[in-house]
Amino acid sequence: MIKAGAQRLAADYGYMLVSMDTSPRQTGIAGEADDWEIGSGAGFYLDACLEPWFKFFHMEGYVTKELYQLILKYFPADPTRIGIFGHSMGGHGALILALRNPKLYQSVSAFAPIAAPSLCPWGQKAFSHYFGEKNENWSQHDANALIAAGHKLPTLLIDQGLDDPFLATQLNIDRFEATCQSAKQPLILRRHEGYDHSYYFISTFIEDHLKHHEALLSKSHY
Repeated sequence: MIKAGAQRLAADYGYMLVSMDTSPRQTGIAGEADDWEIGSGAGFYLDACLEPWFKFFHMEGYVTKELYQLILKYFPADPTRIGIFGHSMGGHGALILALRNPKLYQSVSAFAPIAAPSLCPWGQKAFSHYFGEKNENWSQHDANALIAAGHKLPTLLIDQGLDDPFLATQLNIDRFEATCQSAKQPLILRRHEGYDHSYYFISTFIEDHLKHHEALLSKSHY
């Protein structure tokens, strides 16, 4: 929340920035703090189906229902002007939550998202623990699969660093781009030489993302 440097930009636009933890914490699940790929710090913005995760890991419901309703109840937020964006696993979350809840979000962007989790080690590990062996839930929480199936987003902005160590094995950006082209999903995909997966990358281009959201949310308002 702090390293991206987005607060000044949000103030300029009159936006409220809402950020949540990436997973439940201190649930009592054995070993939850020992594996950042599926335990504390993970979550993958989905509602887990299997024990022991089922009782606590309800990140999709939390973001799209509980937190959403709390923000509208206690803050002067406009439900017709809400965008969503994230980085890495959070980028995956932004994509699937917008694809699965098209009436909630009027703008979407992502930094280095896990764009096809069913096809990469991170996603396969998470889905197998939260959902079990490959099943319908996998494709329903995979942005690449949802776009291929005909789901649509507003014009999507993605920034990707070409020195990202996870680009080749985990992110599947090229495959996602091809799927968007085939499905005629509007996509602005920018590849950047010399940038990796870090917050320096995000802080460099965060202003472009706020401008992207402003352009779409202004249209939805008027």
